[in-house]
Amino acid sequence: MEPATLSKDMRIAKGAAVIIALVAVLLGAATAPAQLPMPKANKFLQKQEPPKVSKELEALISPNNSRVLVSLSKQRAYVMFDDQVYIDTPISSGKAGHSTPTGDFHVLEKDPNHSSSIYGQFQDGRGRVVRDGVSLHIDAAPAGTHYVGAPMKWFMRLTDQGVGMHVGILPGYAASHGCVRLPSDIAKLIYDKVKVGTPVTIEQ
Repeated sequence: MEPATLSKDMRIAKGAAVIIALVAVLLGAATAPAQLPMPKANKFLQKQEPPKVSKELEALISPNNSRVLVSLSKQRAYVMFDDQVYIDTPISSGKAGHSTPTGDFHVLEKDPNHSSSIYGQFQDGRGRVVRDGVSLHIDAAPAGTHYVGAPMKWFMRLTDQGVGMHVGILPGYAASHGCVRLPSDIAKLIYDKVKVGTPVTIEQ
């Protein structure tokens, strides 16, 4: 009878251990600090300072005396009169794999209602979007569709390869296919203050 008694005692001991463990878990849950909700993804997006325009320089700067400086590291563009800043604006430059070229350029062309010849969407005969965000370098138009270029309002061309400055979405970081995106209201101001031949410097 002794082995049976030991087996019964062991079962009782194991049961007691399980109960004690459960009690400990419950007590720990009751005293543990409440878990804070995870921050939303947009909390981590970089916030850019809004554009600044110098009213004092507005009457002095013109297409004949302006120049543009673009800083990729700061994601800012500056329209200059001599050494004074007329416009200081956030931008979005080229993302990895489509980096904005650096160096000294000039405005080669101005087009207030330009459309991309490479990036855009495929539409059907009724103008309905069949596929968005396409590149003619890699995408072929499905049967019955045609290509419509992405709008690049207030376009100021800087290279023969199509890089320029124009209206675009500014998410707070480099996100374009190489162009310098600008806020819509600022793009119009810059467009009016430059001409074909205006010098543009793009630096890291």
